[in-house]
Amino acid sequence: MTWYRKLLPFKLGWEWQYRQAAARSQQPLLRRYYASLPALVDAPISALPLLAFDMEMTGLDASNDHIVSIGWVAIDGGKINLTRAGSCVLNVAGDVGQSACIHGIVDQDTERGLELARGLELFMEAAIGRVLVAHHSPLDLAFLQQHGGAIWGESLALRAIDTLALEQRRLQLAQQSIGSGALRLDACRQRYGLPVYPAHSAFVDALACAELLLAQMAAAKPTQLRQLFC
Repeated sequence: MTWYRKLLPFKLGWEWQYRQAAARSQQPLLRRYYASLPALVDAPISALPLLAFDMEMTGLDASNDHIVSIGWVAIDGGKINLTRAGSCVLNVAGDVGQSACIHGIVDQDTERGLELARGLELFMEAAIGRVLVAHHSPLDLAFLQQHGGAIWGESLALRAIDTLALEQRRLQLAQQSIGSGALRLDACRQRYGLPVYPAHSAFVDALACAELLLAQMAAAKPTQLRQLFC
């Protein structure tokens, strides 16, 4: 039972965090999301429901910059499920500035975009019953915390599997050098022989992240959820 003793602190921490968050939240949507997560800690890795996501922003400062678009892709039974995928462009206060050079979304697009509250609502509805996945998740989670907290009036309890951190750990364990740019999404994908996607959008990057995680899991063969968190 050694493996169980190692899992127990993670299991109790996961369950306690989300049961407490569900009891504390005043928002029905957030309560449903939190309440759906504790049971996942015991789900077989091969059947673990996941939601890879990505966001395009006007900058890297969650306190001052805005979310321009969100994309998400579900993984069910170890396979990408595009019937549970989605994306949206958001209405941005002000202009997108130089960030348009990166994501290709211009002011005319955001003027027709969804209100932030509706976009976040669609995303959180898609996330119910799923473990979040992102590449460099601290950045995306910081924006969700900042802007979701402002919308819903409460702090969000969010965790995500980070494909960047997983790849960094793999390279370090293999004692491989990590050069500049080696942990970018496209660079990580190339090491697994995954195709290059020329487009740069929240949806495409969410799909690319989902494919990367499946490749990482196939290589590492994790047996417990905690092994996917760094």
